[in-house]
Amino acid sequence: MPQRCHVVVNPTSGSFSKASLDQALAALRARGFAPELLETGSADDPARFAARICAEEAAPLILVMGGDGTLNGVLNGLVPGVATLGVLPLGTANVLARELEIRSLEDALERIGRGVARPISVGELECAGVKRRFLLMAGVGVDGQVVRGVRLAEKRLLGKGAYLLSALRVVAGWERGTLQVSGAGRSVICHSVIVCNAARYGGDFLLAPEADLFSPGFQVLCIQGGPLNYLKLALKLGCKRPILGRAVTCFAADELAVTGDKPVQLDGDYFGAAPLTLRSLGAFVRVIC
Repeated sequence: MPQRCHVVVNPTSGSFSKASLDQALAALRARGFAPELLETGSADDPARFAARICAEEAAPLILVMGGDGTLNGVLNGLVPGVATLGVLPLGTANVLARELEIRSLEDALERIGRGVARPISVGELECAGVKRRFLLMAGVGVDGQVVRGVRLAEKRLLGKGAYLLSALRVVAGWERGTLQVSGAGRSVICHSVIVCNAARYGGDFLLAPEADLFSPGFQVLCIQGGPLNYLKLALKLGCKRPILGRAVTCFAADELAVTGDKPVQLDGDYFGAAPLTLRSLGAFVRVIC
């Protein structure tokens, strides 16, 4: 009897096409699955779909055909420790797919067919009484400003290039406020902070090599200084060089508090503004790898 699975599809993801969807569904059926298609029509749908699936099934298999934002939405509807997730990458950056070294849609389908899964840890952020989970990273400060400033029309036209345009606007209107980041017995004053649950940033850039999805805890990168320091950081990332130095302080933590008043991004989507708290949730969901 075919194994039931749910395929959450975001038709607005970067490389979505009807042909890719048909290919994926046919490949799943050929591998002994009975896929149920759930197509998103709003940003709230992935979480709503995931919550319904977890309420109806004891151990559901949920396949996400979209980008990191769609994955984040599904994550925020899951019951802890219940579901298994599979990634069918189609988004703008697909950081989780790169973290798992999934090379293509075909590679993802092969892995789903093999069915090897491991539990991963996720982060949970609380801000103004609202909680939100994240798979990859949370950024407060410049990171959040850039994501908040991305314009949908530019993203549809330019893909990742829309983030560069937003970054240029952030530089033009540079703000000099600071944050206080406290955790693991440390307290750091900085301009921005990136809390990494995974090693990669923006897809191809190895930002926090010691961060590991399969282990609880974060790598916390506190960034000092003005635009020149951020440019140097970007050049180091582009050249695959270590980023630590006078402008970047890194430490490990399971829980954090961030005070200040700066915008926040989670897994590449704007969330709100600090102050906030974060904590690591170990073995939250199993992921096909």
